[in-house]
Amino acid sequence: MRLLPWQPMNAPVTHWSGKRVWIIGASSGIGAATARLLLQRGAVLAVSARSAASLRTLMPASPEAADALTILPLDINDAPAVAEAAQALRRQWGSIDLILVTAGIYRAMRAQYIDLAVAHDIIDTNIKGPLNVLAATVPLLRAQGAGAVALVSSVAGYSGLPKALAYGPSKAALINLCEGLYYDLHPAGIGVHLISPGFVATPLTADNDFQMPALISAEQAAAEIVAGIERGEFEIHFPKRFSRVLKLLRLLPYRLYFGALRRITGL
Repeated sequence: MRLLPWQPMNAPVTHWSGKRVWIIGASSGIGAATARLLLQRGAVLAVSARSAASLRTLMPASPEAADALTILPLDINDAPAVAEAAQALRRQWGSIDLILVTAGIYRAMRAQYIDLAVAHDIIDTNIKGPLNVLAATVPLLRAQGAGAVALVSSVAGYSGLPKALAYGPSKAALINLCEGLYYDLHPAGIGVHLISPGFVATPLTADNDFQMPALISAEQAAAEIVAGIERGEFEIHFPKRFSRVLKLLRLLPYRLYFGALRRITGL
């Protein structure tokens, strides 16, 4: 399927009313904010995370609106549970319009203090978890011949950053993964969205002991994600005043890149 330069890379979404969306990692932060926004827009949602109690806080007050929300607690690292949930949704909905994976782990780490257990946990959740979801859902989307997947990566995946020794590589892997997915799935009529946020005020970033440039709220991040999907964008990166700087930095020769990074971060 050949794209002309002015065409969006994915099919735009003109409305959310009745759209069936599965958000994995919806118990807090970006996932919860996006779930609330899509419910307001009229989408039919399934929300997943390990904490069923946290997911229930998303339940709308009115019984009519509550019918639009299905709670599916699961651990993204449990591949059989993810596959079972995907099949349950297929039986309930018939088809799925969008799978949005926001689940992820962040822990600050530098080379002087490598914590192998934490590093493995980050890799398992941030890379293996999304692969579990894709293995369970891509066959369903291909059978439909429609739908889309969206994975939340990070601008930390653009290039090596201080305190992101395990987190950064895990997000770089998701960028590469989305590029490969697009190459394979776009000809089949399936959309792929790569979501690359900068610093977002969530429980994951609450313990950061350094300045976070261009920090935005989870609600602002959700609005950026929904707007980008509506426009059919492949990469949805934000806030632009920060993400564009990092895109430019990664184009520098390494000698200049490391010097610029030290001046900017002070680390």
